[in-house]
Amino acid sequence: MSRIVLEGTELGAEQRERLDDLLAKSSRTFALTIPLLPEPTRLQVTVAYLLFRVADTLEDATRWTTRRKLIELEQFATLLEEPSDAAAAAMSASWSAEPPLEHSGYLELLAEFPLVLEACGGLAPGSRAIILRHTVRTARGMASFVSREVDGPVRLRDLADLRAYCYTVAGIVGEMLTELFLLGRQQLASVAADLRADASAFGEGLQLVNILKDADADEREGRRFLPVGADRAGIFKLAFDGLDAASRYCARLEAAGAERGLLASTALPIVLARATLEVVQRLGPGAKLGRPQMAALIARVQRAIAMGRLGEFVLQGRAASP
Repeated sequence: MSRIVLEGTELGAEQRERLDDLLAKSSRTFALTIPLLPEPTRLQVTVAYLLFRVADTLEDATRWTTRRKLIELEQFATLLEEPSDAAAAAMSASWSAEPPLEHSGYLELLAEFPLVLEACGGLAPGSRAIILRHTVRTARGMASFVSREVDGPVRLRDLADLRAYCYTVAGIVGEMLTELFLLGRQQLASVAADLRADASAFGEGLQLVNILKDADADEREGRRFLPVGADRAGIFKLAFDGLDAASRYCARLEAAGAERGLLASTALPIVLARATLEVVQRLGPGAKLGRPQMAALIARVQRAIAMGRLGEFVLQGRAASP
């Protein structure tokens, strides 16, 4: 079997392909953007995304009781603090025996959790510590919201509650990715403080777009992330503000000399999210970009990077949408 040497350890080519397959089955957007990253960041972010997706699946477990979800989230967090191959295998087997939900891609991921944890263990100590620490933070943060479930899924109380939720499930992701991006990139040292300042808002903005886009579908499934009586215009503004922070973040990466792959992987979610948000603002929840629109936006991002004008492009804001 051929093997790929990354971060001072060996990862089987078949194992790497399996990680990429799990990524593709778990997220359409991130399966598009993560492969653009240069190594070793690509592998780090692939592993990190899959671990966060495991936590998210445990939180969303529609077939489990609230108590079961809380137990599984805490056991997951505890395992990440003291990784064990045997414990990971046992945990994965219990998830497969009593599936938490119906999504086939997520269930495959739960079955392959030992592989994901093994891949994480093979990362360099610095990147591994960042990933595990932030995944534990989000798992326990999710549990704090799950613990509020009484007569069904949690209903967020107000805008502050919504922001706290978005930070837990996505703002922490932005903080983790920023620390991974900064590893080994001395050229980013001059903008590190600014990147960290916008990191959580970046993630929160993307999450708010998803919440606004999926509001009707979530409601049909018994979930309500938009607080009752909340000003929709205010929520849209909060989402646009988050995407503005993300645009500043991307522009700083370019100005500091980040690699093209890092720029493309960072810019695409921003541009696609902003265009999606504008469509949802016009047409309502459920509206989404068509394939031609997505292809046109991807091409524009690639041209902007090639011309060294990505920062200018993303900072155009709403005018950047087709």
